[in-house]
Amino acid sequence: MPRPCASPLLPRHSPAHLSPVTSFLIVFGAAIDILGRVLVVIAAVLALVALIDWLVRTRRLNPFNPIARFFRRVVDPAIAPVERRVVRAGGMPHAAPWWTLVAVVLGGIVLLAALRFIHTQILIASTLAEAGPRGILILFVRWTFAILQIAIFARVVSSWLRVSPYAWWVRWSFTLTEPILKPLRAVIPTLGMIDITPIIAYFALALLEPLVLGAIGRA
Repeated sequence: MPRPCASPLLPRHSPAHLSPVTSFLIVFGAAIDILGRVLVVIAAVLALVALIDWLVRTRRLNPFNPIARFFRRVVDPAIAPVERRVVRAGGMPHAAPWWTLVAVVLGGIVLLAALRFIHTQILIASTLAEAGPRGILILFVRWTFAILQIAIFARVVSSWLRVSPYAWWVRWSFTLTEPILKPLRAVIPTLGMIDITPIIAYFALALLEPLVLGAIGRA
């Protein structure tokens, strides 16, 4: 059996001399891989459930057979919240199983991406911490720019979805980005009804970050 490949960023130690952080990262990475496989299986099962429920809802299956009765009794109440949202948005009720599947798949993708992001950040933090105060400063700068860019992205997405800026899950993005965007709006005009300052701020941060890190590296 081939041996699993170690991350090139992880320190190379013998198993008996692994640091606690390195051991944690190895276990964490393995857990993420296992979770990814589990989510694939869950998505496949839900795809089958969505197909059968769609067949029941569109009466392509006899609505009085045991499978149809089971789905109406067990599955339909579980996806009722999704169905209500689909209907309010102008969709058809029989599309609810597919939208439920889409929501679960997207949720799984976001969860895995978030866990891999955390894994990478812990790895970077442990590596830079070994460089002393300068490494910690570089880490602080990287995280500051990353958080600001994530906040801008979240703010833009929430505006597309017409989410209230006072909603608890997007309020933080407005709090962090408004001190940056407000001065830009004073000098940058809108394009019709489109506020382009978040886009400009995002790319400005992307250009500024390597300059700041370069200055720290030369200090």
